[in-house]
Amino acid sequence: MRTSYDVIVIGAGPAGYHAAIRAAQLGLNTACIDKSLGKDGKPAYGGTCLNWGCIPSKALLDSSHKFVDANQHFAEIGIKVGKVSADIPKMMAHKDKVVAQLTGGVAALFKGNGVNGLPGTGKLLAGRQVEYTNHEGAVATLSAEHVILAPGSVPVDIPPAPLTDDLIVDSTGALEFQSVPKRLGIIGAGVIGLELGSVWNRLGSEVVVLEALDSFLPMADDRIARDGLKLLRGQGLDIRLGTRVMGAEVAAGAVNVSYQDKDGDQSLTVDKLIVAVGRRPYTEGLLDPDSGVNLDERGFLYVNDLCATDAPNVYAVGDVVRGPMLAHKGMEEGIMVAERIAGQKPLVNYDCVPSVVYTHPEIAWVGKTEQELKASGDAYNVGSFPFAANGRALAANDTDGFVKIIADAETDRILGVHILGAGASELIAQAVIAMEFDACAEDLGLTMFAHPTLSEAVHEAALGVAGHAVHMINRKKK
Repeated sequence: MRTSYDVIVIGAGPAGYHAAIRAAQLGLNTACIDKSLGKDGKPAYGGTCLNWGCIPSKALLDSSHKFVDANQHFAEIGIKVGKVSADIPKMMAHKDKVVAQLTGGVAALFKGNGVNGLPGTGKLLAGRQVEYTNHEGAVATLSAEHVILAPGSVPVDIPPAPLTDDLIVDSTGALEFQSVPKRLGIIGAGVIGLELGSVWNRLGSEVVVLEALDSFLPMADDRIARDGLKLLRGQGLDIRLGTRVMGAEVAAGAVNVSYQDKDGDQSLTVDKLIVAVGRRPYTEGLLDPDSGVNLDERGFLYVNDLCATDAPNVYAVGDVVRGPMLAHKGMEEGIMVAERIAGQKPLVNYDCVPSVVYTHPEIAWVGKTEQELKASGDAYNVGSFPFAANGRALAANDTDGFVKIIADAETDRILGVHILGAGASELIAQAVIAMEFDACAEDLGLTMFAHPTLSEAVHEAALGVAGHAVHMINRKKK
């Protein structure tokens, strides 16, 4: 086995495998160490995102959404169907097939680009030495000119609700249910909790979501969050804000949850309980004390704006460093680092990182929220446009939500875009592109959009910043 490399990457999640592939494309001799194994016992590259997060959850979200459409909405547009039922094992098999195809795809990309995939674990020693342990326990010491740390993150455990068999589970376990729980509890109304809650609610569970915060999706725009909460509750999600879980006990095949709210002590009995209170950086066994890499006060690897750690020629990317724990953010960091190692000068624009909640309707945003701008005292203008006035949304019988664009009052530069509605995860890319090029709202307003499309709601919202939206009554007339 080769023991010396130009680049060694530890972790093959989105950040790590992008870094490894790009480094190899740039002519650097590259190895990528990853410990993940699939259900077949073979290496499963792709990290949490491909194996236990983004991809499998979206497979179930899409399947469950189609199930709801067939059951509840087809008749509204003239499609008659008989009684529709869900085959959960087959749905899970489809999810597993998608995961296997994509993780296998990463393995093929490694091979095609000349990345040496090393199944096992890696530990950074002093002087860019890496202790590599394969799954059989054999240990080797590797060396590299550059090391990229991309170990990812793991679900946060909480003492009041320790994971127990198949009854109290984390987000990974919630993607493996083989039947629909009659009553499902979820701790946490963040992105993960809402998406998992949506899946099982659509398939027939009575879902109760317990959220400690008094506000819903506080990182999102206030109006988007308010309307999103109303729509999700209307779908049957029982979202209880301001609740503090005190304990969870398994008894007689069920889970008894005790919590406190503004009215005092409360209790809840569910068939299964999902703990979805967030994720933490995974650094166990990653660093030797002499590695030279430091952690910040929150347990993240300390890096500068270019993802360089305190150790020379050692970088860290993805969930293990500051910033949102998003696969696409990690991907761009991994590519940036690989290209900078090769002598190029790219940067990641952290002001243009989109966020998405894949409920239905979807919730997506990029840039500043209105409450942030109010708090900072910046002057701004707002344009918004409802999907209820969009022809394509009406034709699709899917009109919930709206697009909101915030622009600087003086320069008209777009500061933030917030979308609640079908296809928000796709539409937000238009906003990211516009903001990446420092566009103003007028630029979007002068851009021609195809008709009829959902994208026209972005166009109309941009026109609305100056009061020029065509398909709604304007307060401003200029």
